[in-house]
Amino acid sequence: MRAILIANKGDNDGGHVVAYFQKLGYTFTYLTREESEQWPPVASDVQLVVSLGSDWSVYWADVAHHVHRESELLKSAHQAGIPLFGVCFGAQILAFALGGEVKRAHHTEIGWFLVDWEPQFTQKTADFAQKEWFQWHYDMLIPPHDAQIWAKSTAGVQAFQCGRSFGVQFHPEVTPAVVARWSRVGTEAGPVELREAGVDPELLLEETARRADTYASQCEVLLAYFVAQMHK
Repeated sequence: MRAILIANKGDNDGGHVVAYFQKLGYTFTYLTREESEQWPPVASDVQLVVSLGSDWSVYWADVAHHVHRESELLKSAHQAGIPLFGVCFGAQILAFALGGEVKRAHHTEIGWFLVDWEPQFTQKTADFAQKEWFQWHYDMLIPPHDAQIWAKSTAGVQAFQCGRSFGVQFHPEVTPAVVARWSRVGTEAGPVELREAGVDPELLLEETARRADTYASQCEVLLAYFVAQMHK
């Protein structure tokens, strides 16, 4: 089964998400956002599109041409009934492509946070109640008017669904290696960004490593729900 993964250059580690779909038999083609002008049309046999996070914002003028191309790809895939799974920026651009909005969040979320799931969702997947998810975002998404909102936090919508398209503001894919790369511990940029947000980079890595095994299982529960929606 063919799948597409969209990510920025040097940041295409899909972690738990890609691993889960590979176990189901999906083979991924990787598309790089910075090279969007070279993207081919979505082939008719593609059965899944995953859009990962980014250090971009949907509303940045200097990446508007790339945002437009990805939005058009996601919109056309959604209209064709291809299941879409968006993570963080991927969820934001999915919301934007389907008629929603993206703007600066009232506050930043970096680290492990509880997410408030709608009661009808936790009835389907009780495993999600009182579970923390990894976050790293400055923006918030406003889903299209016809979306089903599944989860929120004080920083905005955390999960939404439009038909066979599903977006999550948090990062179910992260592994300790992914967080270490984002934090860039041992360099100046990563720790400065984190400390400006009130986050200790070393403690963040320690907590992520401690949660690694249980978080992989938590991600699988989320993706199992998404797969069930894919086949409806």
